[in-house]
Amino acid sequence: MERTLRNAFGSFPTGVAIVTARDDCGQPIGITINSFTSLSLTPPLVLWSLRLQSRCYPVFGKAEHFAINVLSKDQINLSQFFAGQSRLADVKMSVGITGVPTIDDCVCLFECRRYNIQQGGDHAIFIGLVENFAYDRGGEPLVFLRGQYTEAAVKGPLSARQCHIAMATSIV
Repeated sequence: MERTLRNAFGSFPTGVAIVTARDDCGQPIGITINSFTSLSLTPPLVLWSLRLQSRCYPVFGKAEHFAINVLSKDQINLSQFFAGQSRLADVKMSVGITGVPTIDDCVCLFECRRYNIQQGGDHAIFIGLVENFAYDRGGEPLVFLRGQYTEAAVKGPLSARQCHIAMATSIV
């Protein structure tokens, strides 16, 4: 059942991001996630989750600040690297206004102060208060769907008629 449920969850396309922070020694650390979403505009909150058994959980569980770096379709290699490694060696980085490492050339980034951490099953849900952000930095976002990397197909906005047809079809 768990594998089947995971496959069902994977049918929902998500962006791919790397969360970065600093460990107790001040060294930069990062991990690939696809569980990121906006939560609130007032106050500006985002959330992401991390498996409680993750090797990075102890660091992120103590970090006061972290950054969400949304990857571009040209950064698959970074996503794969941080899915297996956590140290930010040889990655083009800057230091954000909160002191956290940020990844250069990402589509957008959100520097956050830890607002809350909740446990949800086998994951920790991190809620961050956005203190700084940058977007429209060029490039198209990297997308993860059904266990594979892909890219978003931007075809322009739907007309009002297309929206009504799409909604009517989804209700039936």
